[in-house]
Amino acid sequence: MTSPTRVTRFAELCLRARTLAANDGRVLLGITGPPGSGKSTLARAIVGEVGSGARLVGMDGFHLSQARLRELGLLDRKGAIDTFDGAGFVTLVRRLRNPVEDVVYAPEFRRDLEESIAGSIPVERDVHFVVVEGNYLLVSDAPWGELFEMFDEVWYCEPDEDVRLANLIARHRAYGKPEHKSRLWALGSDQRNAEFIATTRSRADVIVHIDGQLADWVGRTEPLSEETSCTRYPRQP
Repeated sequence: MTSPTRVTRFAELCLRARTLAANDGRVLLGITGPPGSGKSTLARAIVGEVGSGARLVGMDGFHLSQARLRELGLLDRKGAIDTFDGAGFVTLVRRLRNPVEDVVYAPEFRRDLEESIAGSIPVERDVHFVVVEGNYLLVSDAPWGELFEMFDEVWYCEPDEDVRLANLIARHRAYGKPEHKSRLWALGSDQRNAEFIATTRSRADVIVHIDGQLADWVGRTEPLSEETSCTRYPRQP
């Protein structure tokens, strides 16, 4: 396996995504990285750049419910790999990889509710480009290890660590945690997850380091110019 390509410009990522989208058949792009790394924001931006033929599906839709986490004694570890329905997520990605059904419905995680809502995201058969976003896309242990070969590429988001922690604390506060609990969660459970996710970094096709650039594209209604020609980026064995 070759070393991941490092990309530091959002415009280059947009070109790369459009190049993937020019391939025949269904294209699956994975976007991963530790908590607070900007995965969701980048995924939304890339879907917006590719256009109406693209959909975004999040791994967070496979969080176990609050009630089940409480039963298992895992509520204070929510976000760790064993607090997800990994096998269910792998099954969904497999269905997305081979679009033989008229429509595949994916769940959506609602942070305001701290619960997943089933059947929220329709991915029709003619949707050509699907971005799948989540923490554990590059984990090699079963069942997660099946995911890697289903993706055309996987990008790993790696902002500066102080930026990541600030983003994470701000997100916890935005959803109701006080400052001290936000910091404790970010530096405790979230940090342990981040350290585990970092061990999967070398499996990525692309390392993304674009701190601050996405702020310019949030809320855009027009994609970037396509003046650069499409160059193929085949995954190396």
